[in-house]
Amino acid sequence: MATGEVLDTAALIAWPMERMRGGLVVPSQRAELGRISPDREMLLDSIGLEWATPGNAALAQASELATQTGDMAGLSPVDLELLALSIERSATLVTDDYRLQNLCERGGIPWLSVAMEGIQALWTWELRCTGCGAIQPHPDAPHAGKEELGSCPDCGAVLRLRRSRE
Repeated sequence: MATGEVLDTAALIAWPMERMRGGLVVPSQRAELGRISPDREMLLDSIGLEWATPGNAALAQASELATQTGDMAGLSPVDLELLALSIERSATLVTDDYRLQNLCERGGIPWLSVAMEGIQALWTWELRCTGCGAIQPHPDAPHAGKEELGSCPDCGAVLRLRRSRE
């Protein structure tokens, strides 16, 4: 049973129903799961999940952590909510998302992987122009698309997330 664990969508897809019972999830995962696995989405109400929405203070704390590490631009709104719920409930986050694992390590939040091995190193990210190489400020909100992060205000080229050269 997953009592006291925040489950990301990978757990909702991969784990047996009995393992998820008592797990914490956010309402926005329902639509995400519906796109990926409609059959699993239909079973959500029958397995004893606890649906919860994180409060504003936890969302602010999660946002601050993600901005500090440069992970914000690579997070979806669902990812940010899951991180915030883990912070608010002092709960283990169950995820195969390396970016979320990185944030958990940086923030002292316990995490478990669903099926993958998990991260081996901590990374910091920067938003870098593919044209002139300028480093731009990190966004302060999650990004819906994984690739389109905007254009460089200096030269107009595409911005990409790159591992920081620490």
